[in-house]
Amino acid sequence: MRAARACSSSSARRRPSNPVVLTGDIHSNWVNDLKVDFRDEKSPAVATELVGTSITSGGDGLDMPERLTGVLAENPFVKFYNGQRGYVSRSVTPQTWQADFQVLEAVTRKDSPRRTRASFVISDGRAGAERL
Repeated sequence: MRAARACSSSSARRRPSNPVVLTGDIHSNWVNDLKVDFRDEKSPAVATELVGTSITSGGDGLDMPERLTGVLAENPFVKFYNGQRGYVSRSVTPQTWQADFQVLEAVTRKDSPRRTRASFVISDGRAGAERL
């Protein structure tokens, strides 16, 4: 499994079966299935996007702001959202890519515990993330 990068003509011919795009520091965590046609719910996933939050900037953050509930319901390709601070740890093997979203209750308290908020796996040969 390889993270997505600019395609050369040779990599475009290989047609990777499950590219992964890593982005971050937008003050929230996301897992999205990337599709050819987002207007068609039945359109297959062609890649997975993992977005990591900032570690401390922007204050404590919220798990799920009320304003996003409707937005997420209208966008079924979004597999996960979280607005807390933390990071994404990854474990990559030839068969799977596992992403564990680590968050803190409050970055404003030095004794705040870290916990795994959600875990997802991307399997070799199949685009899209599955929640563990």
